This record gives sequence, C-alpha cells and structure tokens, in this order.
Amino acid sequence: MSTPPQQPPSSPQQPAQPPDQPPVIPAQQPQAAQPPQPTAYPYPNPQSPPPQNPYAQPTLVNQPAQPQQANPYAVQPGYGYPPPAAAPSGGTNTAARAVLWAAVGAVVASAAWAAGLFLTGGFGDKADLRGYTAPANLCSGADYSSFKEEYPADDSSPTKNAMKDPALDESICSLSLKKTGSSYADAYLSLQVDLHKKTDPGPEFTATWKNYGDSHTDYDVTPVQGIGDEAYLVTQDTSNGSTTSGSRYATLAVRDGWMTYSMSYSAYLSSYESDTNPPTLDEVTGWLKSDTKATLQQLKG
Repeated sequence: MSTPPQQPPSSPQQPAQPPDQPPVIPAQQPQAAQPPQPTAYPYPNPQSPPPQNPYAQPTLVNQPAQPQQANPYAVQPGYGYPPPAAAPSGGTNTAARAVLWAAVGAVVASAAWAAGLFLTGGFGDKADLRGYTAPANLCSGADYSSFKEEYPADDSSPTKNAMKDPALDESICSLSLKKTGSSYADAYLSLQVDLHKKTDPGPEFTATWKNYGDSHTDYDVTPVQGIGDEAYLVTQDTSNGSTTSGSRYATLAVRDGWMTYSMSYSAYLSSYESDTNPPTLDEVTGWLKSDTKATLQQLKG
C-alpha cells in the first residue's frame, strides 16, 4: 500500500481581519535617549531649544498683580513743570484747529520779534540827520567870520568838493587865511560835513576823537559841552613860546545825530611877519566854537 504524501505542518491560524479595515501596525518600542554627540561646531544648534536658566523664577499661574512701586525721582504734583494738559475733545477737527492756532501764534511772535529789532536798532535803522544838509559849496555855506579880524584877506580860490551817495553825503572846504599885506597864507582852515545815511557814526566818532591823543603824539583832547550830542577839541602847540617857529593846531569835531562836522585850524609861525604875533590857542579855540555853532545852524536852514 502506498503512503499518502505528508503535508507540512500548518502555522497557527491567524484571526481573520474584518474587511475594509486598516492593517494594525504593532507599536514600536521606545528607544533610550542618546547622549549628545561632541561636534567641532562651537555654536549651539539653531534648532535646539534654548537652555533653561537655572536662576529663573518659576512662573506662577493666576498670581495676583503686584502694585507698581512709585518712582522716588519722578516729579510730584505741585513741583517742577506742570503736568501736560489733557488732549481737547472734539476729534480731528479740534486737533487741526489747535495746530492751526499754534502756527498762527508762531507767525505773530516772529513778526513781533522782527518789529522789536527794528525799533531797538537790530536792523533797518533810519538815519537821524536832524534836518542837516551837505551843500555843494561849503566854503560859502559855512560861517568862519570870527577869523576875519585876524585874517581879513579873502582866499580867491578855495578848494571845495561835494559828494552825494545813498550811503553818505559829504561836503568839504579848504581855504587859506591871510593877514593884510601877506603874499602867502599865514594859516589854513579846513571844514567838512558828513551825513551818514546808512550807518550810525556814533561809536566810531567817539573812538576816533576821544582817543585821538592815543593815536597821535603830543595832542591834547578836551570834551566840549553844549554843541551837538558830543564834541571834542583837539589841540597841539609846538612853538614853545616862540612867535617865529613851530606850529599851532586846533580841531573841533562835533556829532549831532548821524551828522558829523569838523573845523580845523593850523598855522606855521615861520610864515608870520616878524612884527606880528600869531593868535594864541585859546583865541583860536574860542573862534572855532563860535563859528561851529553858527555853521550848524546854517546847515539846518
């Protein structure tokens, strides 16, 4: 009899899975955490979470808020600057009007500042000429009659010049003074008037004449009262008492507003005849004062 073929042993029957169900994947076993591997890159991995601060305070959930401590250095009410005013209500229109009025206020303040500078001399000063004029011929427009008794002969050809400019009007006169019978001049007289129409001559006038003795050797300077705003008499006598040598010089300089005027006398004693004596400085300065007052009156007319 033949032996039937043997069947291989069958594996245990697996339970049948219901149809249309996903296959069950067995869960993977958790693997042990691997220690960090050393690396040559010296900076932390940007994908790694930041290290925990061991000194950080734990965050408490639902912890009541602590009251804020007052700043001991803050400006307290009633001291220092006042607190800022609350913004006006009214929306955008009110805010726009506030900005507009602020701009208008700034313009008004600027205009007032400019007007103040104008009135106080910051810029745009008006010339204070006080009615004076600078004639085309000062030799005929000035008064020097006080010198006529000592020097009666007229100068037939005096030097005269005049200039007119938006900044300055000027007129000058130079003439020779002669005694009766003199062939040559015994003395000289110079006159000059300036009308300063753009700048105030006061500071420079004072500096020039008040300090004339500092810039010129052997001159005496004396302030003169009663003529213009300020006046100075400058004199020099090198004759040392002689009537035949040396010279005598005197100038009276006057400022009245923005007008300046000067009248100068000079005499060289060697030109005088031996039988005559030249006038003293006291006589000359008296003539200068008298004729200057008369000339300033004429220049105003």
